[in-house]
Amino acid sequence: MASPSPADSQQIPIGQRKPTSQWGDYNNLAFVIGQLLSKMQTAMPVQIMACTNAGDISPVGYVDVLPLVMQIDTDGIPTPHTTIYNLPYMRLHGGSNAVILDPSPGDIGIAVFASRDIGQVKVNKGASVPGSRRQFSYSDGMYIGGILNGTPTQYVQFTASGITVHSPAQITLDAPTITCTGNVIGQADIVASGISLKSHRHSGVDRGDDTSGGPV
Repeated sequence: MASPSPADSQQIPIGQRKPTSQWGDYNNLAFVIGQLLSKMQTAMPVQIMACTNAGDISPVGYVDVLPLVMQIDTDGIPTPHTTIYNLPYMRLHGGSNAVILDPSPGDIGIAVFASRDIGQVKVNKGASVPGSRRQFSYSDGMYIGGILNGTPTQYVQFTASGITVHSPAQITLDAPTITCTGNVIGQADIVASGISLKSHRHSGVDRGDDTSGGPV
């Protein structure tokens, strides 16, 4: 028997049996396997709807996400997904060291879905038995980072010519000791202990060879 033409194939509802599906044991089994595989979740672009953290110093939190690839029925009619809640998100973290860069609502990124139920691992934060028999489920997602997002206005930039740290608001360095090596070059004013490097005045100044007092 001849295979169905492309025109005939386009009339077959998506996800339903084709005329060839019943041609022997192989095609019957392939159809069943295809149906099972269609229920497996692997990775998906998602949009952040909410995040438990907003840049504060805190343990890694959770996000609510909306899958962006819509579902379609057998007639090809799309149906949007609903929000998936409480996915742990990834932070660059090692020991007590971390880069705190929490997702924000509206971000687009990648969610991956575990092969087994991770619910008990999320609760215990350690080795645990699966909480159910589910596999490759939307319920066991993890958010691993952003893609397809816009131009940042605050950033650390690495290029062949060097590293740029830029903020439209403020940069704070906080440590008992801060060491700078090399020349500090730029137009910005440097203020230490309330004294401006560019516009400070000196006390005890007389004409001649006298040395001025300290800056004020």
